[in-house]
Amino acid sequence: MTYRFFIPAAVEAATGPTAEVYQQLREDFLGPVPTFQALSPAPDVLAATWALMREALLAGDVSRIDRELVASAVSRANRCRFCVHAHVMLLHAHGGHELAEVIARGGAPQDPRQAELAAWAEASRTPRSTAWTSPYGPEITGSLLALHFINRIVSALLDPDLLPGGLPRSPVVRSAEGRFYARMVRERREPGRSLPLLDAAPTAPPAWAGDSPVGVAYAALRNAASQGGDLLSDVARQTVTATVRWEDGQHPARPAEWASKLVLDLSGMDRVGTRIALLAAFAPAAITPADVAVWRLSRPDDADLVRIVAYGAITATDHIARALSAAHA
Repeated sequence: MTYRFFIPAAVEAATGPTAEVYQQLREDFLGPVPTFQALSPAPDVLAATWALMREALLAGDVSRIDRELVASAVSRANRCRFCVHAHVMLLHAHGGHELAEVIARGGAPQDPRQAELAAWAEASRTPRSTAWTSPYGPEITGSLLALHFINRIVSALLDPDLLPGGLPRSPVVRSAEGRFYARMVRERREPGRSLPLLDAAPTAPPAWAGDSPVGVAYAALRNAASQGGDLLSDVARQTVTATVRWEDGQHPARPAEWASKLVLDLSGMDRVGTRIALLAAFAPAAITPADVAVWRLSRPDDADLVRIVAYGAITATDHIARALSAAHA
């Protein structure tokens, strides 16, 4: 595993909230995996990301196969190879071996209900053009939103392959990994355990989540990740939010050129920060070492890089969540 722009502090060195998140990851998931270590320079974003994933994807009694299907379908729509592999492996871990390999090959499930669920998840990439909303409960819907955010973090900050030499694309390897983790991941997780890790959310949970812990976790993530926008001017933030709204999740054909044109009228560090945020929202793997090097001229801390990427990621994710809010208005 290679981190693209910085190497996080060793897990053993973690203290405070970061150490608490890592302990829950050991107990409730697969340990402090690279996805979460990459967020560790911003502990509030780390804690809220973990809370949303745990409460939506892992906790409670909703079918884990359904939730992993949603996670893998969203990851496919966002072209996040790392996350597709991870959630295909978790489908194997929950016994969905045939379904896992259909998703890995880019196909549609044969079961009509599962096919509808996967198509719904993929359509969320462009919610305005598909008139997307959710007929599902907070765990399924929250899993979708969690992966939209996590896909973008992963694609921006991590290299895509979990194993060398193309091994993640081997069905034998995927199945073996799933069987190895099966006992651990099939244990039931009680809802709400992650919420004490969060700073108090300043806004009420969204209506689509009801009184579920998923809503509290989403509100906390939206708050923590949105603070990365404070690194930009008002005009720059407006550029990001307006672009996310009007482009509606379309994949840019040439991301670098597309982002460069959008920031031409901005000045100074706003230009590179807005470029990183826009790429994080639409094509996070296109963020380059050169982009990061220029950003670091005035923002050298790893935390600021994480926060500007998280800002782009949550702006895109909340664009999808706003379709839910409109439906519940």
